[in-house]
Amino acid sequence: MTKIGVIGAGQLGQMLAQAGRKLDLEFVFLDPSDNPPAARYGEVLKYKFDSEEGLQQLSAAADLITYEFENVPVSALSTVALETPVYPPPEALRLAQDRIEEKDLFESLDIPAAEYRQVDSSADLVRASTEIGLPLVLKTRRLGYDGKGQRLVRNESQLDDAIVELGSTNLIAEQWVPFDREISVIGARSASGEICIYPLTENEHRDGILHVSRAPADADNLVTTAERYLRSLLDRLNYVGVLALELFVAGDRLLANEFAPRVHNSGHWTIEGAQTSQFENHLRAILDMPLGDPSMQEFAGMLNLIGSMPDDFKEERKTDHKALSDIRAHLHDYGKSPRPGRKLGHITVVAAS
Repeated sequence: MTKIGVIGAGQLGQMLAQAGRKLDLEFVFLDPSDNPPAARYGEVLKYKFDSEEGLQQLSAAADLITYEFENVPVSALSTVALETPVYPPPEALRLAQDRIEEKDLFESLDIPAAEYRQVDSSADLVRASTEIGLPLVLKTRRLGYDGKGQRLVRNESQLDDAIVELGSTNLIAEQWVPFDREISVIGARSASGEICIYPLTENEHRDGILHVSRAPADADNLVTTAERYLRSLLDRLNYVGVLALELFVAGDRLLANEFAPRVHNSGHWTIEGAQTSQFENHLRAILDMPLGDPSMQEFAGMLNLIGSMPDDFKEERKTDHKALSDIRAHLHDYGKSPRPGRKLGHITVVAAS
């Protein structure tokens, strides 16, 4: 039986393992947390993500290694890849971890993005504000997620405060994009080069965290363009696994925001809403199995449960909750303790219209 090693044992690792049951796979995880969500689906090696000993143990225990989030040390992952295949490829992870490298990649592939400048001093930020204009978004080049590590700068009086908040080096200034909405395009590429792409998803964020996703997005005129951008990324990176490309819709234009080299929150609806979920197709891709059908079963919507679980959807009531039964909603409880801003679960609703 094939054993998949996963760096990270959070909810994404949990959902990968759930998808892996129908493929008769076993899982082992590397995660320093106490009782992480994926612990019920396989052994958890309790080490830090950059622990040489932990990674060696994971490599020895697994036939293949994948990861569920971007903040994995690339150097450590590249070392592991010498012994055990690692997918997605570490080079894709390296580019996704640095917003300058990521934007340079988009530019090389003729994927439009907001104008940007590297910022390593207060003077750089002043220069960027003149060259690309205000407002702009100042971000850390690395380690930002869910709205963290970024600051909207509306006018010159806020430049100094932004530098104080984020530091003066290893930053990127991005032109503010007055977009109409945000969408994502998610696809998988197998080791043999087979590609499948899911219908576009429209996303709404609150406080920098994904709140609601709806699929398919009402954007038929943008499908061909979005898929072309995604395919060019998958091919350039010689990618293996699931990749999500986040895009701004500005009129009839698409501007790339960022890409995630992993299964993605905006694709959670695929578990109930697609013929084959993003999690199953990620596993199929890294195992070089034929990819599953990504087409929709029906319309789907996904609501993230952030900070707390509503009383009506507590675990002990979900099996007989009349509202859930009537609207064909599916509750996913990650088993996490409540904390402000923490993703505790999601609900997916599928419907014929």
